[in-house]
Amino acid sequence: MSWYNEWWVWTVVALVLGIAEILIPAWIFFGFALGALFFGVTIWTGISAGMSLAGSLVVFAVFSLIAYFILCQIFGVRRGQVKIWHKDIND
Repeated sequence: MSWYNEWWVWTVVALVLGIAEILIPAWIFFGFALGALFFGVTIWTGISAGMSLAGSLVVFAVFSLIAYFILCQIFGVRRGQVKIWHKDIND
């Protein structure tokens, strides 16, 4: 079994990305952290065990994209909220 098919590797990656999100709050790393955690759970349950590196990265990317869209729905701009511009690009 290769290193990228170990559930604990993806869990550690999720933990490192979660810590990076805390240190650099930009809402970028959190989606990747959730994607790595979801992929680690699927390997742990045996659903995606034995995949190639390319397949693992594709599934990780899909999980990260799904997590990012869910986070945008939860923490994004609220309905009815107005964006206020304080500086014009032409100034």
